[in-house]
Amino acid sequence: MANVEVKDYQFVDVPKGKLENGQEIPLLGIGTWQAEPGVVGKAVENALKLGYRHVDCAAMYENQAEIGDALHKIFKEGRIKRDDVWITSKLHNKDHDPERVPEACKETLRDLQIEQLDLYLMHWPIAGPVGAPSKDPPFQVTWGAMEKLVEAGLTKNIGVSNFSVKKLEALRGQAHIQPAVQQIEGHPYFRNNYNIHYCKTHGMHVTAYSPLGTPGSGSITHRAKNVPVLLQEPLVQSVAQKHNKHPAQVLIRWGIQRSTSVIPKATSVAHMKSNLEAANWELPPEDFKLLNFLGYQKRMVDGGAWFITPEGPFKTLTDLWDYEEETGWPPGKSTVGIEVK
Repeated sequence: MANVEVKDYQFVDVPKGKLENGQEIPLLGIGTWQAEPGVVGKAVENALKLGYRHVDCAAMYENQAEIGDALHKIFKEGRIKRDDVWITSKLHNKDHDPERVPEACKETLRDLQIEQLDLYLMHWPIAGPVGAPSKDPPFQVTWGAMEKLVEAGLTKNIGVSNFSVKKLEALRGQAHIQPAVQQIEGHPYFRNNYNIHYCKTHGMHVTAYSPLGTPGSGSITHRAKNVPVLLQEPLVQSVAQKHNKHPAQVLIRWGIQRSTSVIPKATSVAHMKSNLEAANWELPPEDFKLLNFLGYQKRMVDGGAWFITPEGPFKTLTDLWDYEEETGWPPGKSTVGIEVK
């Protein structure tokens, strides 16, 4: 059951990725998107006791206060220090006004009951609440306000999430502090190689969300029909059986071996333990390569249900993703020489 309490602290050597500034981010974290109220706090507490040291949060998830209670309890017990845990949160779309940005960050810090974030991301390159998307203010203006958060010591690093390469280029061209991290969808059914290759080329670490392919994604994708389930993909199951692993462990390990951090959501102790076991298991090169060439490629979390409206400013998924909405590859871009390893 999800609310079983882990009694003993365990310490696991989770591999880490290094940011451009030398700071290290654990390559396996616990995701909290869609984690239910009354469950998410205990899940985070259990995860930290099991050995997780990376917690991914967001104001948009509307569960940060409960997570904060769990963090406060864990840090008060003293077995794990605040500096031991990487904590990410994200700026809500409705808070893009540069005058709102610092207060939004402080509200997140109060909810999480900490004094500083390790990473604060712009959740989407979109202003305005869900259902009323806007391009005002431009994300470059919002970014300028986020840069001041680093100067004020409210967060160690800033980054973005759900940015196309075109939008990344537009941001980077005006940024004084370059994005340290880009968080985007990444799994064998949507490898996102074009975007990830760009990020790595320009010194941005990538966190891959939905590493299990968003099981049950029909309710959140713009194309809800005929969405396959990655965990049931024959190749994934075959590789799992070959190595006596769970399909989820294969997918998590695949993401880690791409040098991306992965943040699968889990609330049950059994799932968290299983996912954590994948951190120090090696997927053989031949199986890793097979998973790199699955023919089906489709973005699962395309944002269409939230941000595409007849009135705009995002009338189509192309407006939002700049031609990266389908396979991740804009038209005319060659795949030659681009393989994320």
